[in-house]
Amino acid sequence: MFGVFAGLLSLTGVMRLAELAVSVRRQRQRPGAVVREGGLFLAMALLHAALVVLPLAEVWWLATPFRSWQAAVSVALLVGATALRVWTLTTIGAAWNVRIVRPEGAQIATTGPYAWIRHPNYLCVVLEILALPLFHGAWASMVVLGTWNAAVLAVRIRNEEAVLLELPEWESAFRSRPRLIPGLW
Repeated sequence: MFGVFAGLLSLTGVMRLAELAVSVRRQRQRPGAVVREGGLFLAMALLHAALVVLPLAEVWWLATPFRSWQAAVSVALLVGATALRVWTLTTIGAAWNVRIVRPEGAQIATTGPYAWIRHPNYLCVVLEILALPLFHGAWASMVVLGTWNAAVLAVRIRNEEAVLLELPEWESAFRSRPRLIPGLW
């Protein structure tokens, strides 16, 4: 199962690179709308690179045994995250980006998963970062990467919402919606 795990992590890396390519192309269409984030974007990029490498290294070095129940929970979380991601990206369309980009008023998505939470794509990332290491029992990686992601998202969400709050449409639509989890945050 180590090969399946390596393949899953490699596929994740390829997907992240494809997302970055799409994002760069979109940023070039509206370069003045891209918000500078200092080192935060680098921290996010390193996090996603570590997501591909760290769990694999942990399983290899510690000879972590494969447990089917962990893989089953992981796959269930990944299927849910993927379904939510498809729904989110279908809803937000060309406004999606890996960077903070000042949206135009018409780009404010309020339907689909945005009808319930402000940042469904970040919820997908949270689920993926927890689920991928779990597939082969890379518990230390799950804790390290999950903590790193929480720290990055705490700043990123605050920065992104500061930009979005400049749009009256966004504030009125999302003032009462939770960020990631209805009823919690």
